[in-house]
Amino acid sequence: MVANVVAYLIVFTAISSTVASDPDTLQDVCVAVPSSGIKVNGFACKDEANVTAADFFFEGLGKAGVINNSVGSIVTAANVDKIPGLNTLGVSLARIDYAPGGGLNPPHTHPRATEIVFVLDGELDVGFITTANKLVSKTIKKGEIFVFPKALVHFQKNNGDKAAAVISAFNSQLPGTQSIAATLFTATPSVPDDVLTKAFQVGTKEIDKIKSKLAPKKN
Repeated sequence: MVANVVAYLIVFTAISSTVASDPDTLQDVCVAVPSSGIKVNGFACKDEANVTAADFFFEGLGKAGVINNSVGSIVTAANVDKIPGLNTLGVSLARIDYAPGGGLNPPHTHPRATEIVFVLDGELDVGFITTANKLVSKTIKKGEIFVFPKALVHFQKNNGDKAAAVISAFNSQLPGTQSIAATLFTATPSVPDDVLTKAFQVGTKEIDKIKSKLAPKKN
């Protein structure tokens, strides 16, 4: 009987750890100190005596971001990098603005979080791809919500003639973002060309052309 209970607890703990997102906090607050140099799963905590309201405040989502890139969208993050008080709390937000007539948040993943978006303005075509290679997509408009499951490739595109915007919520203080195209074609060191040519069934010239278009612009 005891052995069965122990086995059950081990299985339950294993399942819980796989479905949970960020670890639960062990104190009231743990304001991040990124400059501490201490490497933990998160950031070291500021001395509670030095914690202020500013550690929990951010005003950056109240206005549209300036879009100045070729894909036509801009993400304004409100994660632990911007709000130190989010450290260990397992939540964050972002605002995404899309240019009219094709503004795209390109296919990407968040390896550490599920994302839920609320449409502030406009209309978007959104979707995610399951591990069975099924596209789940829908058109969403102002006031509506859509969910992107953790770590699955997803996108949003503004096909309307007006600007669009969403607020995104994540169950992680730092969900991480991997843009599929940028990850494959602008990695440092570079992904070998023979890997890319075989994966995409194209020649080296096509790979070089894609790399040149995605390369960060030099100042």
